[in-house]
Amino acid sequence: MSDPTRPISSNPSLEPPGTEMTEGERRALEIVEAAETGGRKLGGWQAGLVTLLAVGWCLYQMYAAQVGNIDTLTLRATHLGFAFALAYLVFPFRKTPGAPQTRVPWYDWILGVGATGTAAYLIAQYPKIAGEQGGILTSTDVLVGSGMVALLLLAAWRTIGIAMPIVASVFMLYALTGPRGLIRGDLGPQLQLHAGQTWPQVVNQLAANTEGIFGTALGVSAQIVFLFVLFGAIFDKLGAGDWFMRVAQGLLGGFRGGAAKASIVSSALNGIISGSSVSNVVTGGNITIGTMIRTGYSREKAGAIEVASSSNGQLMPPVMGAAAFIMAQNLNIEYRTLILAAAIPAFLCYAALLVVSHIEALKLGLKGIPRDELPRVRSALLSGWHYLLPLGYLIGTLTVNPEATPERVALNTIFGMLALMFIQEGVLAARDGRGVGRGLLDGGRKIIEAFESGARSMVGIAIATAAAGIIVGIVTITGLGYGLTDIVQLVSEGFRGLLDGLFGAQVATFGAIVVVLIMAQLITLILGMGLPTTANYILMSALVVPIIAKVAGLDLTNPAQMLPVHMFVFYFGIMADSTPPVALAAFAAAAISGGNPVATGVQAFQYELRTALLAYMMFFNPQLLLIAGSRLNGISWVDAVPMVIFAFIGLVAFSAATLRFLHRRTNPLQMLMLLVASFILIIPTSLVWNLAALALIALVYFWQKAGRQEPPKTAPLAA
Repeated sequence: MSDPTRPISSNPSLEPPGTEMTEGERRALEIVEAAETGGRKLGGWQAGLVTLLAVGWCLYQMYAAQVGNIDTLTLRATHLGFAFALAYLVFPFRKTPGAPQTRVPWYDWILGVGATGTAAYLIAQYPKIAGEQGGILTSTDVLVGSGMVALLLLAAWRTIGIAMPIVASVFMLYALTGPRGLIRGDLGPQLQLHAGQTWPQVVNQLAANTEGIFGTALGVSAQIVFLFVLFGAIFDKLGAGDWFMRVAQGLLGGFRGGAAKASIVSSALNGIISGSSVSNVVTGGNITIGTMIRTGYSREKAGAIEVASSSNGQLMPPVMGAAAFIMAQNLNIEYRTLILAAAIPAFLCYAALLVVSHIEALKLGLKGIPRDELPRVRSALLSGWHYLLPLGYLIGTLTVNPEATPERVALNTIFGMLALMFIQEGVLAARDGRGVGRGLLDGGRKIIEAFESGARSMVGIAIATAAAGIIVGIVTITGLGYGLTDIVQLVSEGFRGLLDGLFGAQVATFGAIVVVLIMAQLITLILGMGLPTTANYILMSALVVPIIAKVAGLDLTNPAQMLPVHMFVFYFGIMADSTPPVALAAFAAAAISGGNPVATGVQAFQYELRTALLAYMMFFNPQLLLIAGSRLNGISWVDAVPMVIFAFIGLVAFSAATLRFLHRRTNPLQMLMLLVASFILIIPTSLVWNLAALALIALVYFWQKAGRQEPPKTAPLAA
């Protein structure tokens, strides 16, 4: 169990100098390693081989971005080949917490070589397949392609869990059914939505072109995502995560509930460079969770706040996890356009979470952290101001320069950070009397560690995007998406007809859209429990997004109309990270706090309800995404200010209702009034309705303030 009385450290590393990891922190680190970087802790030449492969992968990706003319399929297949090799070397099939494997078993050597060999085979044979063979596969091609599909599903099972392999297998089975498929027979008209495919046709679709495994998702992973993950790994190794933490603590730690507020802000800043909620929990949570407990939060609430803030880190531009890059490709828009559109919702999400933490502090009667225990803001800022140079270049260039591609900006930033690493370590070594040469050696060692960390973090993303390509390929070859759209539209039309007879056409149309959104929300949350955010988004964008668009009457080719739909499923995919019973981030937080992981996940889900409301706000009010009519970035930030203020007030009212506390605990009628006000503010209507919603909120506030106030139970700081 983590010790909540441990003093605040200025180093968020799991093993700060002069201290030892607690048992809880060690368990949390094991969760992260097993889930994201592989659970094996190899030694000797095997560890050296992993480092060599990881560094080689990084150098290859940097070279590919530098030259920019590597053949599309070659780049994607090489990317997958490296991921295959590392997946079988560092991700064991069976994970035993507390007892990591220290050697690679013989069968994993065979599987790893075989999987990597299938990628190499495709690189070598693809020109012949596409040229002389006219796209027709030989029996050898089918055999190798079949092996690639099977080994990819096995690698996905190891790296991202069993959900994706099961879903992909069901989709492949569906493709094989039908009158002309491998699995024939009278399945009934309901199940025969397509003619059916033979196994060679399925293999050709999935493993021999760029419409399946080697599709857009893997292409984005290879071309863009890898570089941004590597940027985040180097930035963290520089010490930026530590600096974010100290600055946040210095600025906010002294306020009421300041420990939670510092955790939220530092997680938001870490989210700028990290697309992983679980690693974000462990990176900052080993300090913030204990501090929150020490200042009066329960173990479950402290863990839940860290989970909610870390999960929302994937909403923060410019990285936004890997899904954002794929979203930009799906919408055929510039990445800079997407991150500008996503900025206001991300700000609202974190601003509302700060309100949630403040409400919890009011309920518990908490105080801030004593000022003498906090870092001094000025010294903290001065100690790491240079971290703003690469971050400022990255964000500034992406948002201002329309000619700059994301991969080129990320590569230039990486080059700058490599130079900064040597300068920083050289200066520190000279200051400590160790000599500049020793500092340069330390810088080189840290760069290699960052390369290995970045490559190992990419394994799950690369495997997830490749496995998701199986589903996308099957949807394309069978037309499944159109069939599902027709089924859901039939259901929504029935519901529309029912409401039309009772309330009229306008209410009926709105109700049908809401029903479809709720169905999409539930599907995304359920599938997201077992899938990483990126894989979940790819699956939902292929299946659910077209359904919502058709029912809502949206143009699939219009990015301005489709961006709110994509953001809707993206936001609910992120919520799945904190949705019990899986909620891996909650298990990591509970390992640190010593709390109940399920209770932590349930509490985090309650905090995340504001994210759900924000997803609906974006759908019904696209102006939050800077969309005006059919134009992306069609309104200025200044014009968006009143709309943002109303949206924020709606989120505050909703948070107060779900937490049942505003000025003091709400009664059922007050909670209902707050909910009604928040729902009014979801949909942009007239100023009169917005003012009516504000009046409801004000009425609840003054009603509570005029009532008898029970003093909160003050939670003093632990000794």
